[in-house]
Amino acid sequence: MNRFTRRIGRASARRPWVTIATWAVALLLVLPLAGAVGGSFVDDLVAPGSQSEKAMRLLQERFPEASGGSAMAVFAAPDGERLERHRHAVDAAVARIADVDHVTTAADPFTADTLSPDGRIGFARITFDVPAMDVDPADIEALADAIEPARGDGVVAELGGDAVFINAKTETSGAEAAGLLTALVILVVAFGTIVAALVPIALALVAVAAGLGSVMLLANAMDVSTAAPTIGAMIGLGIGIDYALFIMARHRENRAAGQDNATALSNAMGSSGAAVLFAGGAVIVAMAALALTGLGFLTSIGLSTALVVLFAVATALTLLPALLSLLGDRVHQGRRRGRERPVKKSEDTAWWRFAHRVSGRPWRHLLAAAAVLLALAAPALRMETGFPDAGDDSTSTTHRRAYDLLAEGFGPGFNAPLLIVVDLTRPGADAEDVPALSRRIAADPGIATVGDPQTSPAGDTVVLPTLPTTAPADAETSRTLERVRDLVPGNVAVSGLTAMTDDLTEQLADTLPVFIAAILAASFLLLMVLFRSVALPLKAAVVNLLSIGGAYGVVVAVFQWGWLGALFNLKGTFPIASPMPTIFFAVLFALSMDYEVFLLSRVREEYDATGNTTESVARGMAATGRVITSAALIMTVVFLSFVANPSPLVKMMGLGLATAIVLDATVVRMVLVPAAMALMGRATWWLPRWLDHRLPRIGVEDTDRQPQPEPVLAHAAGSR
Repeated sequence: MNRFTRRIGRASARRPWVTIATWAVALLLVLPLAGAVGGSFVDDLVAPGSQSEKAMRLLQERFPEASGGSAMAVFAAPDGERLERHRHAVDAAVARIADVDHVTTAADPFTADTLSPDGRIGFARITFDVPAMDVDPADIEALADAIEPARGDGVVAELGGDAVFINAKTETSGAEAAGLLTALVILVVAFGTIVAALVPIALALVAVAAGLGSVMLLANAMDVSTAAPTIGAMIGLGIGIDYALFIMARHRENRAAGQDNATALSNAMGSSGAAVLFAGGAVIVAMAALALTGLGFLTSIGLSTALVVLFAVATALTLLPALLSLLGDRVHQGRRRGRERPVKKSEDTAWWRFAHRVSGRPWRHLLAAAAVLLALAAPALRMETGFPDAGDDSTSTTHRRAYDLLAEGFGPGFNAPLLIVVDLTRPGADAEDVPALSRRIAADPGIATVGDPQTSPAGDTVVLPTLPTTAPADAETSRTLERVRDLVPGNVAVSGLTAMTDDLTEQLADTLPVFIAAILAASFLLLMVLFRSVALPLKAAVVNLLSIGGAYGVVVAVFQWGWLGALFNLKGTFPIASPMPTIFFAVLFALSMDYEVFLLSRVREEYDATGNTTESVARGMAATGRVITSAALIMTVVFLSFVANPSPLVKMMGLGLATAIVLDATVVRMVLVPAAMALMGRATWWLPRWLDHRLPRIGVEDTDRQPQPEPVLAHAAGSR
């Protein structure tokens, strides 16, 4: 692998302007093309094979009027007034709504009797001729324009309902720019020059731009989740900066060792470049593995993020050597005089001394670090998952304000409508049984009302609109759904957005163990081939699980329990979004593998040179400690910038990722890794001979030397 990345780096460095021009042309092609033919983002909230999915498919085939998407224009008079006083403004708004494309009906709240008991709040039910997930966001904007004039009459006018919530635009906070600025400051401190700091930022922006353009093109071929661009940008910015940082740090180290620029760059590409290729490949595999869940929106998030990471790897392996070749020593010019110091030997660094301190008392440090991670992970045992609804979004969004008005005027269950679908062509309940079925469902304590039956034109399907007494994400709503499904005959199914998201949550819970097992197995095989060891992959799996568990626990404590909620501008508590554990695991395990590969590839180099496990760990930490810490700090800052996003879902993602990176770069890399490897000693590198002969050789170490007999080093007394 090192020869491959060395060749790519040399080719890019020899023709830097051709490489830069190629990337410029690629961006000029991808970005305009994405704007012209790129698809829009939509959340495919369907659990394949679930009861809700089968029921919705049945309605689309036989009763499309009942399966079309719906929205609600919600109107509220000022406190103490009745909406009737503003009827002219409301009627005019409803008339404008009826003229919007794909709107089939817009029911006037005064004639449809959809007013709250006190007469202050009312809604116009809007139906579309396409399913909620297929409603064009442009039509939602047209609806917003249609109700805007009503506000001039003193009426509160908001848009809500499934179609609006599903197709809402993702908000941004602007803090992402502040995160990049902070990353720039960290890079200036790490490299000492503005030029060297700007290069990783520039590469990350190129990778994200090309990646997100490709994601928009992907959205023209398949349904891509609205969360995909945010997650892709979040991961792409952090990884893009980190990959460039690792290669540039090795290039600077080689220059400081007396190598000329071409040789230093070639050797950096042969060592750190190979680590970048492998680490990026591990991230891509982990994200693409989200397809194993069988859920469309998670598959799209995985493929989209993998695309952005692919561009991050490509820029690091091609565009970076081209820039470094052009800049030469100018990339390090302008360093403050006080920063120019002789290069220290590894034995002179705090990292080297700390690694030996840990390995000198490995059990003490191992148990202390494990106790910290287990304590942080403990809240995860009480994790409660649920699919986010409009009530979890920021109050700055119209669908959240509509949600609150509807809950105030008609009860919390009004936002969680269910559709009871009766297939009269199958044995079970027939047309005469529908009234009794309706009464039986209405008798359930979790059901508020069951509407009048609606029969398809062919008379083969009946729909009973049903409202529970509790909100969509309330755990009691799930229990109500379960009871209703248990009491209806076999030809009756329950659907609607609430039932669909509940089925999604159940399928995610069922597939998570399989997904985790697949990721662990793949990472074990990759690390075993890379480092020629059985013990290292096992150690990596355990410590990565501990850091991920710690991140899970922090997210549960903050969002579900409300600890330090005010610090993150949270209004109340939230169940953990059911896709989060799966997405977290994919992203966090992949990022943990990044640091694992960068540290252990250097440790392996030192082991091949010394044959001493403890000394190789100390030297590896001394060589990479500052770089990994800087990289982790950058990624933490980038992820924390997303905590300022108005959406609790994005906050959850940002905090979880930032927490895991901090834990991984400190407790795991600084304490657990040296302690565990000190305890394992030479067994760290054990690989059965028969297996060694059968595994392919793709090591990232830039040497062909075999380990020497383990020497006794004076400065490593007591090492294993």
